[in-house]
Amino acid sequence: MTRFIFITGGVVSSLGKGIASAALGALLQARGFKVRLRKLDPYLNVDPGTMSPYQHGEVYVTDDGAETDLDLGHYERFTGVPSRQSDNITTGRIYSNVIAKERRGDYLGATVQVIPHVTDAIKEFITGELSDSDFVLCEIGGTVGDIESLPFLEAIRQLGNELGRERALFVHLTLLPWIASAGELKTKPTQHSVQELQSVGIQPSILLCRSEREIPVPARKKIALFCNIREEAVIPALDAATIYEVPLQYHRAGFDREVLRYFGLADQLARAPELGRWEEIARRIKSPEGEVQIAVVGKYTHLLDAYKSLAEALAHGGIANNVKVRLNWIESEQFESGNPGAFDSLDGAHGILVPGGFGERGAEGKIAAVRYARERKVPYFGICFGMQMAVIEAARSLCGIAQANSTEFGPTAEPIVGLLTEWVRGNRVEKRGMGDNKGGTMRLGAYDCVLKLGSRVGGIYDAPSIKERHRHRFEVNINYKERLERVGVSFSGMSPDGELPEIIEIPDHPWFVGVQFHPELKSKPFDPHPLFTSFIRAAVEQSRLV
Repeated sequence: MTRFIFITGGVVSSLGKGIASAALGALLQARGFKVRLRKLDPYLNVDPGTMSPYQHGEVYVTDDGAETDLDLGHYERFTGVPSRQSDNITTGRIYSNVIAKERRGDYLGATVQVIPHVTDAIKEFITGELSDSDFVLCEIGGTVGDIESLPFLEAIRQLGNELGRERALFVHLTLLPWIASAGELKTKPTQHSVQELQSVGIQPSILLCRSEREIPVPARKKIALFCNIREEAVIPALDAATIYEVPLQYHRAGFDREVLRYFGLADQLARAPELGRWEEIARRIKSPEGEVQIAVVGKYTHLLDAYKSLAEALAHGGIANNVKVRLNWIESEQFESGNPGAFDSLDGAHGILVPGGFGERGAEGKIAAVRYARERKVPYFGICFGMQMAVIEAARSLCGIAQANSTEFGPTAEPIVGLLTEWVRGNRVEKRGMGDNKGGTMRLGAYDCVLKLGSRVGGIYDAPSIKERHRHRFEVNINYKERLERVGVSFSGMSPDGELPEIIEIPDHPWFVGVQFHPELKSKPFDPHPLFTSFIRAAVEQSRLV
């Protein structure tokens, strides 16, 4: 029997519903249950694929090619359960589906309304494509009280009634602000948020209370009294030193115990959860044996959520090597000023990483950072756009192709990087054009890559072939492959048909690798991605030289 847990948030946004959902999923896994996590987003975009990173943070891509909310990255990192296209829905997609049905006549002439047609579509999403999951955790995006969230709240209210108490649980995440002048935590915002939720017919049975300080017993009693729940179900959600300590913290606070008690799973309470791997992860983060400095040269560094999976994957590389990874976020445009002192920020770096991105802004600065890393023998990791800039830099500096560039920035006489217009996915050919719609038209999802025998990456992966996730429109031009190889750039990973360069490396460099895909999307704290593990290991070696 599949049970559903609905997680809502109130008072303010950015409280961490995604982390809370992921941590609860990890705790239920630790007790032997199979879990699935889903995210319901109230915005009208069909998916976040066309949204600016400054608006919504990174776009997380699944194996099956869905562009999804970044919280799905948290779900995968905490549980290891691969997310699918069916695990993230938006108001835009719901309405698109409902309108498409209306145009086909599927509603047989009925007046199409939010209730029941939109809410029924939401319920179908929540309960669809499930197999053997014991628990499905559904995070509702936005903040209770927002007009955009109302159809989703109505849908889960209906579903709670249809499933019954034995199969549906409502968890509400709120904030207890500390008022310094009063010298106390205030419970009133939480009371009001629960009242707002009750006004749409939902009574939460567990409250997660975010706080920067310990919540005294009288405050918990007051919250329980006015919010109509048991005192034991008021769970402190205190600020943690690392997000990977949250499952341990929630367990100590009794979160998983209250969930099992609610569902009448008393027999499971007698058995302690297997939390050994989380304890080891927390120990390594808190007690590292060293430290490395990694310079991340990007263009969205003013909003670090744009690189959420990347930052976590670098931290995982640190966990694997038992070192702390300090990140220096550098805006790439600073290297375009012509000021020699602009590169001082790279002088202490033990590794340089250029991540993915779109558009011409900051591209020349990234190319300059690549050249710095190549010439000074600093470990370099280029991801997606970072690989493309590395190839352009090599073409200019090593091949003497002065006009080497990408057609992403406009017409060029030497298109080292060009628009991908046709490729094979599975057993079909996909085609794209420059004027096509932007949404969902990139090379998205997991694709195979064949590794070169004896290459650095072949040794890192210890496999002849791999499958990694992509999100891009432009590719390195295969026509320049021979010229680049003659100057020492090895194409060590290719698509199975040999047409699309997937990985480049420079063998006579301490560590210089560029990949067309996004390996950060598959890294987990208990299973760090091998490329990040190897990159941080190279940075550790570099730190011993400087």
